[in-house]
Amino acid sequence: QVQLVESGGGSVQAGGSLRLSCAASGYIASWNLMGWFRQAPDKEREGVATIKRDGNTNYADSVQGRFIISQDNAKNLYLQMNNLKPEDTAMYYCAATPWLTRDPLDWQRYQLWGQGTQVTVSV
Repeated sequence: QVQLVESGGGSVQAGGSLRLSCAASGYIASWNLMGWFRQAPDKEREGVATIKRDGNTNYADSVQGRFIISQDNAKNLYLQMNNLKPEDTAMYYCAATPWLTRDPLDWQRYQLWGQGTQVTVSV
């Protein structure tokens, strides 16, 4: 059974950078769409960035130009986060789905989830 495990979260000052990683314990070539999502306390989970197997990416407007999603070997997913802001503070999750969707940033489209990694950005 495939599992996703996130790492790389931590605490950083505003303007700093972090790189999140998501490692798949099994072969995930059948997963056509992977993404990063986040949830802050008392807020709904939201899509951050997604990537298709063909490399096509989507970003939330709030992170466009600051975050970069990438993947390698169909087993690892990354999120490079630059110029972090306090409003980026949240639990970050990676997720995968075998299905393509017209709304890849909709977290409800995903079936496989990691446990999450906390990102805290201070002023």
